[in-house]
This record gives sequence, C-alpha cells and structure tokens, in this order.
Amino acid sequence: MVASLPPKESNLFKLIVKSYETKQYKKGLKAADAILKRFPDHGETLSMKGLTLNCMDRKSEAYELVRQGLKNDLKSHVCWHVFGLLYRADREYREAIKCYRNALKIDPDNIEILRDLSLLQAQMRDLTGFVETRQKLLTLKPNHRMNWIGFTVAHHLNSDPSKAVEILEAYEGTLEDDNPPENELCEHGEMLLYKISLLEECGFLERALEELHKKESNIIDKVSYKEQEVSLLVKLGRLEEGETLYRALLSMNPDNYRYYEGLQKCVGLYSENGHFSPDEIDRLDSLYRTLGQQYKRSSAVKRIPLDFLQGDKFREAAGSYIRHLLTKGVPSLFSDLSSLYNHPGKADILEQLILDLEHSIKTSGQYPGRVEKEPPSTLLWTLFLLAQHYDKRGQYDLALSKVDEAIEHTPTVIDLYSVKSRILKHAGDSAAAAAFADEARCMDLADRYVNSECVKRMLQADQVALAEQTAVLFTKEGDQHTNLHDMQCMWYELASGESFFRQGDLGRALKKFLAVEKHYADITEDQFDFHSYCLRKMTLRTYVEMLKFQDRLHSHIYFHKAAAGAIRCYINLYDSPPKSTAEEDDDTSKLLPSQKKKLRQKQRKAEARAKKEAEEKNEELGATGVSKSGKRNVKPVDPDPHGEKLVQVEDPLLEATKYLKLLQKSSPDSLETHLLSFEIYSRKQKILLAFQAVKQLLRLDAEHPDTHRCLLKFFHKVGSINAPVTDSEKLIYSVLEAERPTISQLHDKSLFEANDSFLEKHKDSLTHRAAFAEILYILDSNRKSEAVEFIEGSTNNLVPRNGALGPIKEWKLIDCIAVHKLLGAVLVEPDAAARWKVRCAEYFPYSTYFEGNLSSASPNSVFNQLHKNSENESPNHSHDGQSVGSIKSNTNIAAFKDLTI
Repeated sequence: MVASLPPKESNLFKLIVKSYETKQYKKGLKAADAILKRFPDHGETLSMKGLTLNCMDRKSEAYELVRQGLKNDLKSHVCWHVFGLLYRADREYREAIKCYRNALKIDPDNIEILRDLSLLQAQMRDLTGFVETRQKLLTLKPNHRMNWIGFTVAHHLNSDPSKAVEILEAYEGTLEDDNPPENELCEHGEMLLYKISLLEECGFLERALEELHKKESNIIDKVSYKEQEVSLLVKLGRLEEGETLYRALLSMNPDNYRYYEGLQKCVGLYSENGHFSPDEIDRLDSLYRTLGQQYKRSSAVKRIPLDFLQGDKFREAAGSYIRHLLTKGVPSLFSDLSSLYNHPGKADILEQLILDLEHSIKTSGQYPGRVEKEPPSTLLWTLFLLAQHYDKRGQYDLALSKVDEAIEHTPTVIDLYSVKSRILKHAGDSAAAAAFADEARCMDLADRYVNSECVKRMLQADQVALAEQTAVLFTKEGDQHTNLHDMQCMWYELASGESFFRQGDLGRALKKFLAVEKHYADITEDQFDFHSYCLRKMTLRTYVEMLKFQDRLHSHIYFHKAAAGAIRCYINLYDSPPKSTAEEDDDTSKLLPSQKKKLRQKQRKAEARAKKEAEEKNEELGATGVSKSGKRNVKPVDPDPHGEKLVQVEDPLLEATKYLKLLQKSSPDSLETHLLSFEIYSRKQKILLAFQAVKQLLRLDAEHPDTHRCLLKFFHKVGSINAPVTDSEKLIYSVLEAERPTISQLHDKSLFEANDSFLEKHKDSLTHRAAFAEILYILDSNRKSEAVEFIEGSTNNLVPRNGALGPIKEWKLIDCIAVHKLLGAVLVEPDAAARWKVRCAEYFPYSTYFEGNLSSASPNSVFNQLHKNSENESPNHSHDGQSVGSIKSNTNIAAFKDLTI
C-alpha cells in the first residue's frame, strides 16, 4: 500500500502516477526503480511500473510486472485497477471488468474505478450493470452534472425512458434557475431537446409539446426545435398546424426532401409504396405547382413530381426538368433520374423525350417549341445523357455510339471517358474499361475521385499491380500501401480481394477481406472514447443514435462483402487444400538433379530479394518515422504480407463459421448469408443446420434458382445416406420426415416431380432452366445429355417494350457466364461449353469472357487496332474521333508525383 511507504517513497509513487497521466514515461520509470531499489516487493509500484512499460510497447514485461505486483498485494485496489487498465488497452474488456469489480470489492467508493467500469459496461452493452454503476456514481457525487446525465442515459439505453425523464426532472430541480451561463447555453438546450425526445418515446406527446413550448427560449438550435415540434404535432393528429410548420421549414430549406414528405402527410397525400389514385395525383400535382411558384430555385420541388406523375403530365414535367439541367450542363442528371427506371413505362417516355431533344438541337439548335438558341454544350450533355440511358437498358452499341459522338463533339470533357469506361465495364470488357478510366485520370491528375474510379476499373480487370501503383498517388510518402490500410480504404481492399480471388490467390484475397473485417473491429473500438465525451458535451441525442448505429454496424454492405469473401476463400481451401511442406518435398524429390538445382537457386534468390526489400522498408520507415519529440514511431513490418500463413489454416470450415455467425446475426435477410451457411454445414455434415439454412432460403425467396438447388440437393443427399443407426441419427431423420410435408415444393412429390414442377413455373428463364438442368444431372447422372440439350435449347427473347426504340434481350451477361461455368465445370461438357461461348459472343460482342469480336480479347477489335497504332503514333493523334492516348495506361504517373496539390 502507498500508506505503508515512507514519506520519500510515497512522494515518488505519486510522481509515478503523475508521470503516467502526463505521458512522461521515462520519468515515471526512474521513480519506480528508485522505490523498488529499497522495496523490491512493493506490489503497487510493480504494477505502476508495468503499466508504464506497456505504454512504451514492452507488453510482455508489463504483464509480468503487473501480475507480480498483484501477487504481492492481492488486497490493493490499485493493483486490480492497473490490471484492468492493462486488459482494457488490449481490448480484453470482459477481463478488465472482472478486475475493476475486484478493485471495487476492496474500495467500493473509488470514483475513478467506478467511472472506468461504467465506460466498459457501456461499451459491452452490460446495461443492467451500467445502470447500477451510474447510480453509485450519482450517490457518491450528486453535485456533478455528468453523473446525473450518465444515470439518465443508462436508464434510456436500458429501455426505461420514463425513469430517464424522472431523473432529468430531478436534476433540473437541483438547478438554482433556468438560465445557465452563456458558455453552457448550447449544452443546456441539447439536454432539453433530449428530454423532449424521451417524452416522445414514452408516448407523452402533449406533455412533450407543452415542455417544448415552455423551454423555447432556452433552446439554441431553432431548426431542431421546429423539427421536434412538427414531429409531435403530426403524431398528435394536429395536421393543420403541422402543415403550417412544414411550410415554415421549407422556407428555410426548400431542398429538404423530408420536409416535402412531411407536408404530404399533413395534407393526406402520402403513400409508403408510392402508389396514388388519379385524384390524389391531381391534388399532388396542384400542390407542387404551387410550391414550385413559391420556391423557383428549388430542385427538389421540380424533381419529386416525376415520381408520381404519369403519362403526358410526366412527359411535360420531365421535359421541363431535363431541359433546364441540360442547358446548365449538370453531369449528375442521369443519377438523379435513374430511380425512375423502376417505374413501369417511364423509361420509354424518357427515351423518346431525350431523342426528340437531340433531334431538335441537331436540326435547329434549339429545344422543341422554343425560339432561343441553345449553347453548343447542350448537345454534348444530351448525348451524354442518352449514352447513360442506353447503358442502363443494356443497349451497349447505342450507348457507345452516343458517347463516341459526344467525345468527337468535345474531346476534352473528362466525364465522357469515365462514362465510356462504365459502359464498357457493363458490356463485359474490363480491360478496355480500365484503359478509358485511365485516360480520364490522366486528363486531371489532381482529381482524387477520377483516380479512384480508375483504380476500381483496373482491379475489375485484374490489373492489381497497376491499380496499386495508381492508388498510392494520393497517399502519403513512406509505406504507401500501409497508408491505404490506415485510411480504412475499404472499397479498395474489397476490390483487391475480389480480384485476387478470381485469380486464385487465396492468401492475398484473405488478407484483403480480413483487413476490412479488422476495420469494423476498429470502428467498434472507436466508440469507446465517446462514452465520456458525449456526456460531457451533452450531445445526448447524437450519442444514443451512434450507439444504435454501432449495434447494427455489421449489417453494413462492406462488412457483408468482406465476410462473404472470406467464407468463400475458406470453402475453397477446404475443397482444395494447399500442399503441405512434406508433400512439396515429395514433389521435389521426383525432379531431376538439374531441375532440383534450378529450383533451389530460384528459392534462394527469392529469399534474398524478400530480405533486401524488408531491410529497405525498415530503413525507410526508420527515416520517416521520427516524430517532433525525437521518438521513433516505427510501425512493425507485416510478417505475412502475401497471406501465405492464412492459407495454412488447420480447419478452414471452423474459420469460415466464425464469419458466418456474424452474417447470420447481422444480415439474416440476405440470401447469400444462407447460401453460404448451406455450403458450410453441408461440408461439415451438420444436417439440421444445413436444413435450417434451406428453410431460411425458402422464407426469403422460395422461387430463386439457388433456393431450388439447395432444397433438392439437400434432400437428395439425405436420401443417399445409409439408414440411421444411432439415437441422434434417428432423431434427426424423424425431424426431417416431419418437416418435409410442410414444404409446399415437395409435398406429395418425388424430387424429379418437384424439379419438373419448378421448371413449369419458370420455363422461360435462363437461370431457372440452368438450375433445373443441374438438379436433373445430380438426381440422375445418366441424363446429362438431356440436361445439356435443355440448356442449349434456351432462347434469348426480347424484353416487352412500350414503343421505345431498339431491341433489349432478356439474358444478362453474368447469368450467361454462370451457365458457361456450369456446362464446363459441373456438367463437364467442354464441347457444349464451347458452343455456348460462341453463341454468347454474338449476344455480348464486347465481352472479353466470351471473346466477342468487339472486345479487347479479340485481336481484330477496334480497341486492339488502336493499341497497336498508339505504339507508333503521338498520344494526341486521333482515329475516328477517339484519342489513341486513351489506350496508353499511366503515361503521366511520373508527372503527377511532381504536381503540387
């Protein structure tokens, strides 16, 4: 204990604590050594020395000293507290909580320990314990505002908002007056708004509104005040007052879509699904015409009617909206309109409308029915819009012709090359898409977005080295790839992982996918600092929203992609495990002596090169990693940069299951989650869990081809297993026998009949026909030729149209690729796969996968002809309106490095 030390050493111990708090670790270490020289077994000093060493990256020594200190003084709350701090630093929160609880048994009224414990309980969502700890803090220090607020938030998070209101009101009763100092006005206003939101959550709407009006003068944030007021009025059914208030809010911000939605609710013209009767459409049209006259500069008031108007009224409104933005030259116009393509018939109207505009501008230089001439740029943006429209509809020939016409019109507009790149990507030519994206990048080397778009296209074309070289142009000097990781650039890591997976490099793919997973762990960790900060700054509403967001963090699409990618890698590793060292030695022993010698020389060179690169990297980091204080901030070099150790996992399915459980918890409504679950548990012979995955698939989409595959594969596999012997096996089979009649697809049907019934429902769909053929082959391998003929007998019909121009076929490129893989890898019919490839090359002439005659995979394509010519000609020389420089990749990377941004 500190009290047991003589005065001199006791003062030194206080110096250790102060040095730790002020981050003067060497000074603290010196004081600790001075105490330990006289009292080598003093537990608290040993613990504090260990805590100090932990901050100096000497973790193993730190743990050893802290454990020794605790062993020497088990009844010291300081030793337990320090042990808890050590665990907290390593994110071992549950162990840290245990240590804090042990410290509180010794010193139950220690404010600092209680505060630290409450932060950990909030982090781990131990809400019952959080309430208890916050109550203890309030009891010990009732004159501290943060303790009142912390106790309030604890009850709110613990699903007791009415108790939280009572605590806030009790706190307000302790205040001398309702006029806080000027420097606390914002915090006080936030507290009042939080109280009103709690009353609203409790259902005390009248009381909340009364309180809001009463405290109006104390609330600084007037916009939040009005939004809270109108929310209460609408819930109370006072729609006329709500309408007045929404109109007042629109006068403050006429481009806020939420205000228009609220106004529609107040006037009784709101629909969740966006469907309205003719009378409601007329009333809505009248409302927005009135608003449009009032807010003439608002974009939202002109765009929203396009969602509900139909026929000629839609055409008129869309024409007015589009013409204005084409004249202004707004590149994002198509993105604004893209949601309209989900409305039946509107895409056809838009197509005819834009074509009429194009024809009128080309012939007369003005819009139809207008007298004034349009600037030359209007034609450019009309062609730009048309290209994106045809791209959206899958008419890639027309899309490319329009964008090429636009490039010929004005070859210096970067957006044209970016859109051409996007069209080529959708058409299936990733290499050409990457080249045109690079052309756009080289036109403006200081544009980070265009650079990122180019990197994405390169990764989609599996040009990983080139993509890395381009990506690091916008990172800091030094270890640039680490900078990308530190910046949590998840889209880049996901695209890289997918590219490595396509190339069969599972180690690097896993490295990228697991890096994204680590980012989400870091985001979860980052909330820790806000538990005390938000209570201190009184940003209570935002704090509660942040905690709710953190609770659903892993449902984010990036995490889903990363976890699914990692699971696919582990499944591949299970199906095709990498060779062990012994197996590699066996393979080597079979080589001739001269071949062995060459292999050893190659290995030695590779090891020497890797060692040299590591040394250079360490030297570079050592030179750049010196802070202003003279300390080296050198990050440890990654011992497994290529993920070679990751692929040597003993049980790949066990690792896959860890990520699957996260997906099942956070993305239960994703079809992919349960497809992966079925694949894993089928391999693990977990019959009931595989069946559970099948039932989830049936719940989400019973008619999906993959659901049909899994359902029939499962019962075919179960039917082929020997009769149950053990009690557990008999129990499993009794469950399946009881469940099978409840599945409508299998009720009173054999598997063949169920497969035929599935086909009868979806005989015109390529993907469903492919699923039928695959299951037919699985059920009876002798019917393989029948299954192949059935796939090849599929027809690519035209999509029904409503008068718009140009044919659109039903088949999608991604589905045709899947069918080709099915023919080649599952049905093992190389001749049929070759015939399918030739057939699809006609449907998708830009596809490099099918080697279409217009793709960069074809030696006679325009792309490759230009590429050959570009080797002998100037980058600025053009052929048929296209810049040959668009084929030359990364010509200006060196110039970019010297550019000052």
